[in-house]
Amino acid sequence: MTKKKQPPVRMQEEEAPAGPVSNPFLDAGFYSRMRDYTERDAAFSKELKSIGEYGAGKQSTDAREAPSLDALRVVVKKGLSLKEMLDRIVQGVESGLWEPWLTAFGFELRGVNYAKTGERNARLALDISLGSKAQPIFMNAGIGNWRSVAVQDCAQVQIEKPTEKAPAKAYAIFYLDAADK
Repeated sequence: MTKKKQPPVRMQEEEAPAGPVSNPFLDAGFYSRMRDYTERDAAFSKELKSIGEYGAGKQSTDAREAPSLDALRVVVKKGLSLKEMLDRIVQGVESGLWEPWLTAFGFELRGVNYAKTGERNARLALDISLGSKAQPIFMNAGIGNWRSVAVQDCAQVQIEKPTEKAPAKAYAIFYLDAADK
């Protein structure tokens, strides 16, 4: 009597999701439950991994209008609110003060068109890393999952992997579109 191997039963492969993977950290309830049971560094790593998988939402890429930045725009630092600072950048006034203003809120000025004629615009990077200067502002506003919320609006996400000497760095890239004429 010979024993023949039966061919393996083919299971139907699960279909891949049509759209991008949903970021579970957008749910504030999930985020707070997860934070109850997870250490700070591990929670950040999990959220950053999810942000990297999901990518930028591109829902409102202008930093002056992005709903996720509402908590930042009303805070006053260095004598001005972030909303006023962003408006002055678009107007092109006080250009020597732009970088120190933005640094107080956790932004980096990555590129700007300084031309006196034509469209003036800027590229801003919001630090969404663990030690971001924006962290206390969002925490005081009660937005624990602010990184995932900001990434929904931003135009691009940049994540730099950690090394032995440097921790992970991540940025949400926003734009300042040219002033309306």
